[in-house]
Amino acid sequence: MTFPAARHAQSQWSTTPVAERKAVMLAFHDLVLERQEELLDIIQAETGKSRKDAFNEVMDVAITARHYAYRAARLLAPRRTKGALPLLTATHVERAPKGVVGIIAPWNYPLSLAVSDAIPALLAGNAVVLKPDEKTTGTALLALDLLREAGLPEDVMQIVEGGAEAGQRVAAGCDYLMFTGSTAVGRKLAAQAGERLIGFSAELGGKNPLIVLPSADPARAARGAVGACFSNTGQLCISVERIFVHEAVAEEFIAEFVAATKALRLGLGWADDIGRLISAEHLERVAALVSAAVAHGARVLTGGTHEDLYYSPTVLIDVPHHSDLHNEEVFGPVVYIEIVSSVDEAVTRANDSDYGLNASVWGAVREAREVASRLEAGTVNINEGFAAAWASVDAPMGGWKQSGVGRRHADEGLLKFTEARTVAVQRLVPISGPADLSHQAYARTLTTALRLGRRLLR
Repeated sequence: MTFPAARHAQSQWSTTPVAERKAVMLAFHDLVLERQEELLDIIQAETGKSRKDAFNEVMDVAITARHYAYRAARLLAPRRTKGALPLLTATHVERAPKGVVGIIAPWNYPLSLAVSDAIPALLAGNAVVLKPDEKTTGTALLALDLLREAGLPEDVMQIVEGGAEAGQRVAAGCDYLMFTGSTAVGRKLAAQAGERLIGFSAELGGKNPLIVLPSADPARAARGAVGACFSNTGQLCISVERIFVHEAVAEEFIAEFVAATKALRLGLGWADDIGRLISAEHLERVAALVSAAVAHGARVLTGGTHEDLYYSPTVLIDVPHHSDLHNEEVFGPVVYIEIVSSVDEAVTRANDSDYGLNASVWGAVREAREVASRLEAGTVNINEGFAAAWASVDAPMGGWKQSGVGRRHADEGLLKFTEARTVAVQRLVPISGPADLSHQAYARTLTTALRLGRRLLR
């Protein structure tokens, strides 16, 4: 009975003034910060990530709730536009909720990637049916408890537990589908959404590049690259898995990067850098990709070992271009380095991928900006790995090519959960012209008006 209950609740929630929805989200913002220890504990228990990586989720959700709470009223207010005939046509655009938004969320960021999409959907007047990953249901349930404590009415947001079958129920019953996960699954869900003619948005896989320009400070770039590659144990769709370093700074960069990688601490405390991988199955996959690359000629500069579910941060060089590790997302603490002889070569190699989610460029800002504008990626960070673009919630976030469709964050992150309704009022004279004026004369009048308008608008 999930969807009938959600539709009934949505019909009432959609009539709730935006100011009241805003108040709910601001109260939720406060509760997330106040109850962060509970959230951190359950995120860590379910994912095995480090404390600081779990805290990043708390901050992300609080920032998102605050941003859209203050932005929603302006985005949802009727907007006046130019009418067909100046003075005679008054046109405005209204925004109505889609209805019930389905969200299928992954395990790697069980708070951020579930709740941060639900927030704008709810503010837009929708109900939400969320299907979290089976491994991280507890985090989603605690977040829902906090939303209800903040004042969200019963059934406006619901959680469906289970695996792929539960995801299929969400995809089959919702009015708009938001998915974060693999490209392979994203294609299947996109096809289902297309069959049903409902809206679909997805953030999918990545094989994100980092470019070190000859103008970069090698030591600074190396320190930044460590965070770009190994945050959240590399289980992050926007983390870096490929590094292209210019030969002019390659020796110093590689030495600094390997040393900084070796210094990373494994564990779950605030002082630790690298947590566990999500499961034994995932560890086996990561290890197999590394082993296969090494068997075909790749060299390990550091890492490549594991103990329990901890996989040591791994840096490779000479990875064969035909290997799976070279081309496919590893989704673990693994990165390879290639030395390039020119900036053009770095850009070409960075763009030589089916994916285009995130990229990072290190060097003098003017040069880095020029390079950024040549990269086929939805976000590009200069002298940062991924956090600067991700945390800029007033800017769109999403992928090119096989890395997704649609965007989260920014105005689109809320407006995609709405339907546009254009309402036009015609005054005095109908669009077809006055009844006492011949069609030919009206055509001459409109032609003159168009020519005049063309000159006035130059």
